[in-house]
Amino acid sequence: MNIRELEYLIAVAETRHFHKAAARCFVSQPTLSGQLKKLEQELGVLLIERTSRQVTMTEAGMAVVNRAREVLSGVKDIKEIAQRFQDPMAGDIRLGIIPTIAPYLLPIFLPHINKTYPDLKLWLYEYQTSQCLEKLKNGELDVLILALPIEKHDFVETDLFREPFRLATKKDKKSASKKLITMADIDMKKMLLLEEGHCLRDHVLDACVLADAKDSAAYQATSLETLRHMVAEGMGITLMPELAVPVKQLKSDNICYTEFSDPKPNRRIGLLYRKSSYRESTFEAMSELIRSVLPVSIFF
Repeated sequence: MNIRELEYLIAVAETRHFHKAAARCFVSQPTLSGQLKKLEQELGVLLIERTSRQVTMTEAGMAVVNRAREVLSGVKDIKEIAQRFQDPMAGDIRLGIIPTIAPYLLPIFLPHINKTYPDLKLWLYEYQTSQCLEKLKNGELDVLILALPIEKHDFVETDLFREPFRLATKKDKKSASKKLITMADIDMKKMLLLEEGHCLRDHVLDACVLADAKDSAAYQATSLETLRHMVAEGMGITLMPELAVPVKQLKSDNICYTEFSDPKPNRRIGLLYRKSSYRESTFEAMSELIRSVLPVSIFF
């Protein structure tokens, strides 16, 4: 039995497909199939039921997969221990980040990470919150950047910043003349929201509840950029996170981003990692660097 065989088994369990599992593991399908048959022979038990139409894990197979994940996580911990003693700011880090943060925050801090810690290699993965948390728990990701708080978790939280919202409306004389606005001024019937699964949707609804408004949005988008285009077409309004607001607007831009008066609606952004991780010093250094390069419009 070896580590690669365990990786092959997990890949098959997650993809339910030999060809996809082989591609994921960067080996040929015959190599993967042969190694898994060898593993079954060594263990003396059937792990995978193979038919011409589907691949199914046996009960024994799933039990072995669950333990294999723990073994691979332990192997990774050993590598992290060695890395920590060599150079905590070197090696590979798998960073998970949610879609409503990734395209706006990554361009700000990645150049500084690359310049300050040239030996640190960040592998970036964009998922919604639930997927990020599951992959962090399973050891598929090392650290997350997402919106807090997260209920019922067993990870280490590090606050990065609080990001205020602005009201995004189609530009006209009325919207351009307003310097500040309150949540009570908003007509929720015009509010455009992200679809279910995006934590930003919940944060917007929470802000509206505090303003005694109700969710009556008829349109749900898959991304902030979709919402931005809908607002520009006059289909409604939305709350836009500060980092997603253009630093410089062209005269042709058809959206007005109005600031809120205090207390500003906002979301809390933070970094999460497993308590068992041996790269705590790496993640804390990353947190300090991110906070140091944020624009002044972001407050903590």
